[in-house]
Formats: sequence, structure tokens, C-alpha cells
Amino acid sequence: MRRSTMAGTEREPRAHGGAAAAPSDRPAKLARIRELLDAHGAATLTLTTPENLAWLLDGARVQVPYAGAPVLTATVDRDGGIRVDAYANEVERLAAEELGGLELHPVPWSASLPDPAPGSILDTAHAAELRALRAPLLPAERARYRALGGELATAVGAVLRAARPELSERELAAELARAVVAAGAEPTVLLVAGEGRLDWRHPLPTAAPLGRRAIAVVGARRHGLVLSLTRWLRFGSADAAQLAADARLLEVEADAFAATRPGRTLGEVLGDIRASYERHGFGPEEWLRHHQGGPTGYLGRDPRATPAAPELVVAGQAYAWNPSAPRAKVEDTVVIDADGIEVLSVDPGWPTTTVRGLARPTELEL
Repeated sequence: MRRSTMAGTEREPRAHGGAAAAPSDRPAKLARIRELLDAHGAATLTLTTPENLAWLLDGARVQVPYAGAPVLTATVDRDGGIRVDAYANEVERLAAEELGGLELHPVPWSASLPDPAPGSILDTAHAAELRALRAPLLPAERARYRALGGELATAVGAVLRAARPELSERELAAELARAVVAAGAEPTVLLVAGEGRLDWRHPLPTAAPLGRRAIAVVGARRHGLVLSLTRWLRFGSADAAQLAADARLLEVEADAFAATRPGRTLGEVLGDIRASYERHGFGPEEWLRHHQGGPTGYLGRDPRATPAAPELVVAGQAYAWNPSAPRAKVEDTVVIDADGIEVLSVDPGWPTTTVRGLARPTELEL
């Protein structure tokens, strides 16, 4: 198999990437793959899913429709060689804009991408192990994620600061989508609810006006990495009872952060979050009314935390917890380190309050 030239170590920034892309950390990923191959006595690993391909290929855009199937596969051998098979009608663009330095093998668009060769293992047959390989972010990945977080949070903040009560939910969602695409990212989630629809935990936008209070939930992907955040805005004075509920929910989130410690399972973390709701004055079943989030990175939830989830928390892993209660929700994308938390989705101009030493977003008053 032809070896990759490891292009990307000194590559030019990609046209789609917004800020300049950080140097490639592909050699470290290839070392992780080598350990997986050794564990299974396999010659090669074939990657076919968007999350695994984007992870290996430095955040390359491997799909054409935002949620479509990849237009390529990548097969990695134990020496670090990478073979890319791609549809012929995509090869020139991929070579010019996404995969410089790798040799691409064209496949007619009318055919299927090739099946794995004998002796190869398939990523979909080892999903949990591939998830574990992706979990600890490498320096270049973290730099890309941090850049996306700052740019997107600031862009969302600018859109929300320009909102008006008569604006419809769909109009606000359209402005948020514009901001996401302008940042070189792809929308993955766009939820908006105005005053009359705040009881829904997943409010797909409608023609209803925002009214006195609104929520915006945004997910976006760039360089393969998915960023998630939730923001609230209101027009006029605050409701004291709502502010108190918001403050209690921030304590639930703080408990979630405290529970997310390397070596614990996701199920154990979720158990602590479940108990936190009742401890902070919410009903004992509140945690069941909406999922609580979980690890993130090359998928929005990688995986979603459930009571029996066996995946272990590792240092340097990204999380997007999203505790919620009636008309209350909080969410940011963070990295959990052994000695603390870095919030990635930070808008310096957004109002915040300090909860256990960490700045957390509050409602924007307009």
C-alpha cells in the first residue's frame, strides 16, 4: 500500500476552515490505529463513517449533503499507509481542497465504494473502539475546536443581540444559519422558540414571533468537530422565579462538570446528574424529560449518556452537557481536563455569572 506523505504538517489553510488550520496530528492518530490493528491481529483498518474519516483526515469535509454518506473511504495499514478510494467526480476537488498529499483512487460515480480487502477490519464493526480512539483530543484538534467555539459563540451572540420581539422563530433561525455558514461551518442543529413555545425541549422553529423571551440552540460542524451551545434572550425586565430556576439549573450543570472525572463511566456521571436535579429543587423525574447530553467531538453526542453507558471519561475529552427544566436550559461545549474545565463556546460580550469559579452564560436582556 502506498504510504501517505503526511501532508498537513506544513499545509496551507483550507479554504473552508475559517482561521488557519493547525498542523496535522495525524501521526498520533495512526499510532492509535496501529494499536487497534495489533489488538485484533489485522492488517488494515477501513474507515467508512463521516466521524472516523474526518477524525483521521484532519477535519476534511467528506460528505456533500450535510448529513449524507461519505464520498470516500480510507484504509490504513500498520505502517501508517493510507489508501483513499473516492468517487471520480469528487477526486479533483478533494485533492485540491481537502486531502492534499494523499493519493486518491477514483471510483466511478455509478459504482459502489470498494468493500474492505481480506484481512481488513471495518470501523463500523468496532464502533466503541473507534470512539475511544477519537475521545482524547490532540493539540491540533483542540486548537481547531477552540477557534470554532470562539467564532461561533461570538457570531451567535451578534445575531441574538440584533433580535427583536416581532421577529419570527424561523427568521431568527435563518440568521443563525447564515452566521454558521459564514463562519465556514455546517449547521447540525437549529432550534428556536419564542415566548409561546418555551415548553418544548426540542423547539423546531415556526412562524411564531419571539415575543418577550426566546431560546436559541445551535449546533455546527467545522473540521469535522461539532460545537453545541444554548442561549436565552428576553425583552424587558426579568421574572424573579425564572431567574431563580435558572440559577438552580446552573448548579445542576456544575454538578455535571464535577461528576465528569477521568476514569468514571458515563453511567456513573449520569447517576450524579440525576440526583442533582432533586437536590436543587427540581422533580426526581426531571432528568427523564430530556436527554442530558454527553461526550462530543466528531459527533454531536459521542455517545449520548445513558444510565448503563460503559464508556469511560478520559482527560482531554470534549463534552456538551445540557441539563434542562421547564423553560430553562444551559449548554456549552467544554473540554474536561484532569485538573479543570475549558469552556470552548465563549462569547466575551455575553452576560455571565460565576458558578463555582466558572463563568456561565445568563439571559441576555434587550
